[in-house]
Amino acid sequence: MTDQRPLLRALFDAAVAAAHPDSILAAHLPPLPRGRIICLAAGKGAAAMAAAAERHYLDTLGLAPSRLIGIATTRHGHRVATRAIDVIEAGHPMPDAEGLRGAEASLKLAATATADDLLLVLLSGGGSANWILPADGITLAQKQATTRALLRSGAPIGEVNTVRKHLSRIKGGRLACAGSSAAEIVTLAISDVPRDEASAIASGPTVPDPTTLDDARALVARYKLDIDDAVHAALNDPRNESCKPGDAAFARARFAIIARPRQSLDAAIKLARDSGYAIADLGADLEGEARDVAAAHARLAREARAAGRRLAIISGGELTVTVRGNGRGGPNQEYALALAQHLRDLPDIAALAADTDGADGGAGHATDPAGALIDARTFAKIDERDLDPTAYLANNDATGFFDQTGDLLVTGPTLTNVNDIRVILV
Repeated sequence: MTDQRPLLRALFDAAVAAAHPDSILAAHLPPLPRGRIICLAAGKGAAAMAAAAERHYLDTLGLAPSRLIGIATTRHGHRVATRAIDVIEAGHPMPDAEGLRGAEASLKLAATATADDLLLVLLSGGGSANWILPADGITLAQKQATTRALLRSGAPIGEVNTVRKHLSRIKGGRLACAGSSAAEIVTLAISDVPRDEASAIASGPTVPDPTTLDDARALVARYKLDIDDAVHAALNDPRNESCKPGDAAFARARFAIIARPRQSLDAAIKLARDSGYAIADLGADLEGEARDVAAAHARLAREARAAGRRLAIISGGELTVTVRGNGRGGPNQEYALALAQHLRDLPDIAALAADTDGADGGAGHATDPAGALIDARTFAKIDERDLDPTAYLANNDATGFFDQTGDLLVTGPTLTNVNDIRVILV
């Protein structure tokens, strides 16, 4: 039987390469301003984006180093070497004090921008957690507890960010509002959200926000979130409404997405097709409970196998996990575990599910797994070690399961993030 793991990994790598700052950013960077370039970056690709901007402006265009300043706030373990732009490593998915320091410093630097300056904002997935600047009256610990409740609720990322934006002094357009209204603001973003909604990427610090305090309060009620009284009070304070269209802060603001999940999915699809597979393209914006989506995809795989088709079932998006147990693992690992549960009798099917940022759930460490693979070796380990996928699912312990089978995919930080990629090879 052919080992499909090299191809699965190549498909993942192709998706990542299509969205890497080193290859995509320079073509989108704006021309030199009369004054300074103030570069503020946030997210898992922040340091890599800052370094790519430095190479373009300092080396290609010959900008004097004194005219380029900035701060890149990225996830712990995602630092790369920079020259003019400071790098701060901060918590993700749980925000921490370093993220608070990075956000405060970024907001202060934005306020110094003049009409001659360019405020260059570089965003990537993870920016919502990396830039943590609680609304007045909320402590870091209270914001962390709210984040924890949101992440455990199973809410889609867009809804999570709706609440975050109304508890922040930097999200929901507030970074733009903090800068001088005369300064030009150019935001370049790597999208990690379904349908590439600008106000959802890093919780939209430089764009108008269509969501409201009413929306945030409704989500707290719908998911029965256990949050502090101070957080409830903040969500009832009209001063915490996010910035809306028509605000003068957006008069000289421009926003562009430079990498999308769709582009990365297309890169993987091309490679799978070139490798002899027909394609079932399920889209780049899938949402839903990881185990339920896996059950539906397992049915498609069984149907394809029964029809004798050589098929690659490929999807992107960002799935969720409603946490009921005490185990470890993100949505990609849970998806792969549910696939193993449904496909364990079919050794000629192989699959990969991974986050393109190189970390799926986990404890916020650079060594966290990106996801997991399954194939005949996985199914053999299930029998050999008498493993029960259903029991591991019940405890939300996909990492524990794949530790046993040896099927965790560990890539380290990829320095970009265009959501998940899932592939089933039949």
